[in-house]
Parts: sequence; structure tokens; C-alpha cells
Amino acid sequence: MALREELEKTGRWLFRWRSYLPFLTLPILLMALPNSELLERVMGVFADELYEGFCLAISFVGLALRCMTIGYVPRGTSGRNTKKQKAKALNTIGMYSIVRHPLYLGNFLIFLGIILFVEVWWFVLIAILSFALYYAPIMYAEEEFLRERFGNAYLEWSERTPAFIPDWKRWKRPDLPFSLRNVLKREHSTFFVIVASFSCLEIATDLFAERRLELDWEAGIFFALGFVVYLTLRTLKRSTAVLEVEGR
Repeated sequence: MALREELEKTGRWLFRWRSYLPFLTLPILLMALPNSELLERVMGVFADELYEGFCLAISFVGLALRCMTIGYVPRGTSGRNTKKQKAKALNTIGMYSIVRHPLYLGNFLIFLGIILFVEVWWFVLIAILSFALYYAPIMYAEEEFLRERFGNAYLEWSERTPAFIPDWKRWKRPDLPFSLRNVLKREHSTFFVIVASFSCLEIATDLFAERRLELDWEAGIFFALGFVVYLTLRTLKRSTAVLEVEGR
């Protein structure tokens, strides 16, 4: 099998299991946690809290990018399918006018905020490298699929649109209006992943770095509110048509 076909095959396989990337870094995280909380030890609690807020903001910027993408796309595109690539149309406007992989860029920023929270530089470097090695074949396989499906239209779009670093000057207004209901329907699980990750890391860093189990009330409230929002939206999605939008 030629290298091109091998890379595409690997990308399709990784695409199917892409939701499990964080679990691959879990063993490394466990090794890094005893060295966490460095900023608090050096500069104090206030500086550490500011830094944690900064990390959370990075992840929510990533979520915002995903929401800006999902809010404008039509049905049958930018889905959460895992078995194989699907695309009824080629997205070239909205977020797709400034970057070819806006959802993966959003995933990276979400991931970056979470790993920065640990405050261990070598863990951050390993995690970023793991993300790059994992997602590069996925993006390659996705672009090969789009090239075969849409031909010259894809080639023209890909030549003028950067793969991962947005070019905001190229923004083109979407044809469809922004759909908050579509965002709530499709991104509530991403929201809860952020909430759960930061809440668990807040406890884990205290436990491993300072050898104490401290149930921070702020983290507890953050997690509880996030869980209520997630459960409410999940119930609305599965049991009602409240979040359904025609053509989305």
C-alpha cells in the first residue's frame, strides 16, 4: 500500500476514535500531577486563580469557535459522526471561509486550556505533540474525502483557505442565520466536557501535588451548574423537538 493510501487509512481509523484522544494522555497526566500547582507555590493563591481563569477562558474560546461553526452550518455537514466521513455539501462560508478545520481548531483550544491548567511544561509539550500527531492524519483523510467528492470546488477553496490558522480577512457571511438551538443541541456535551475536566483537575492537582483532598466549593458549584445545564439540554434533545431546527 502506498504511503498516501496508508496515511488516509490511518486518518479514517483515527477519525472514528478521535473522541478518545484525551484518554491517551491520561498516564502522562498522572505522572505530571505531582509537579502541578507550581504557580501557587511560587506566586501565591491569587496569581494561581488568575492563571486558572485564563486557562478556562482559552477552552471557552475553543467552544465559542465550535459554536460559531455549528450555528451556521446546514444539516448533513460538520457532524459528530464517527464511523465514516459524511458531507452533503462543501462548506466554504462562515468559519469555513477563514479556516478549513474550524471544529478541530476549537478542539485544540479546548484541549490546550485543559492541559495548561496542570502547570507542567513538559506535559503541555507532550500533549500538544500528541494532538498534532493524532489529528494530522485525520485532517488529511478528511481533505482526501472532500477532494474526491467535490473535485475542483474543493481545490479552489483549499488553495485560498488556511488549514488551521484562521485568516479573519477572508470572512464571508453565511447564507443561513445563526441557530442557537442547533448549537445547544449539538454542543452541550462539549460544554460539559470542559466543565467536568476543569472541576476534576482542580481536585486532582490538590490531591497529587499537595497530598490533600479538598472539595473546593467553587469547583463544586461550577460542576453542579454545568451538569444541570447538560442534563437539561440532553433531555430536551432526546425527548422533545424544542431544539430541532428545519434544515439543521
